[in-house]
Amino acid sequence: MYDEATIGTRLRALRKWRRMTLVELAGQAGMSKSHLSSIERGLAALDRRSYIAGLAQALKVSETDIVGGPHLTRDPLQSTPHAYISPLRDALESNGVYRSPVVDRARPLPDLTQLMAGAIERSRRRYDYIEVGQLLPGLIDDLHFHVATGDEQAQRLALETLVEAYMCAAGMARTLAHPDLGHIAAMRADEVAIRLGDPVTRGKVAFSLIRPSASNWSRVKTLAERAVDELEPHARDSEALQVLGMLTLNAAPACAATYNGRAAEDWLCAAEELAARLPDDMAANWQAFCATNVAAWRVAVAVEYGESGQAVARKAAAVEDAKLVVHPARRAGFYAEVGRGLARDHKMRDEAIVWLRQAETIAPQRFRNDAKVRETVAVMAEQARVNAVGREIRGLAARLGIPH
Repeated sequence: MYDEATIGTRLRALRKWRRMTLVELAGQAGMSKSHLSSIERGLAALDRRSYIAGLAQALKVSETDIVGGPHLTRDPLQSTPHAYISPLRDALESNGVYRSPVVDRARPLPDLTQLMAGAIERSRRRYDYIEVGQLLPGLIDDLHFHVATGDEQAQRLALETLVEAYMCAAGMARTLAHPDLGHIAAMRADEVAIRLGDPVTRGKVAFSLIRPSASNWSRVKTLAERAVDELEPHARDSEALQVLGMLTLNAAPACAATYNGRAAEDWLCAAEELAARLPDDMAANWQAFCATNVAAWRVAVAVEYGESGQAVARKAAAVEDAKLVVHPARRAGFYAEVGRGLARDHKMRDEAIVWLRQAETIAPQRFRNDAKVRETVAVMAEQARVNAVGREIRGLAARLGIPH
């Protein structure tokens, strides 16, 4: 179904399959008829989680039925990372903390911990899932060997490294539009964290496990808030505060997706208070939690909540770009969110293209595999076709494999 330009064509087919009128579907999904009609005609983007979830519930289908699965093009930067999904799936399905190892020997444990903290982490921060895909499945196999055969100290180090490996696997799978595999990876991380028995590690895993990617946003909100409550009594050192901060941030988009802007603002303010107690250092802090990252998340929450292009631009201006440079993945994600937010304002679409192009330059693998970005660009390309303008947007569309 990805041969079609936008999600709207798929949505129209699903609506007709359910024999629902525009008025019926819009009413059940909490949208206006005119907005839904624009989405179906490819003139408005369906890129807000709350709308996607509402439509999926109204149509009684999964979100994947609406937004589609992985989209592959001839572009190697977009398609090559997908070649590593199969070996990653094998590693996730064949290993377990209470199973016998699948390998008879493994590399030394210090080499594995260095590989995870070094080459794999650097590649993850660049959204280079080609290199991550080459290294991660074998690392998971070898770490499980040490969990099964090492002494108590070696087992604990292997388990701690496995948490980071499984969280990296979850991020890779979700970025490449395999949400179910991503959830399996997060559940594997949770199994490891339970065995470790450390509340801060459980908090890290909760950040990966309770990601904003489900249809039932009220449930996601509840789980995110519960994870904050469970970790808060244990947040006594810098690392624990960083983890608590990321969990706090996680709750904000869930509130925005349930149309609770006040609660989302409260969580963002709570995150700001935590960040004020830590160095503003995206490179050193866990998951880049710091004041600069909180400011970047404000933009993402504003886009999810449907704020105007001008409001998004004002929030983006408060983010110090120089501090984002050390974390290319976060910087690329920030640029993409700004571009998507500005694209909703007809007067700001030229500026939106500039932001989107910058995001693509920083992390092309991530950009060209982002379903929300693809939907935004597809809609802009359709609008450009209607208006007979848009050389830059047609170039973006070509690299994303969108008819233009």
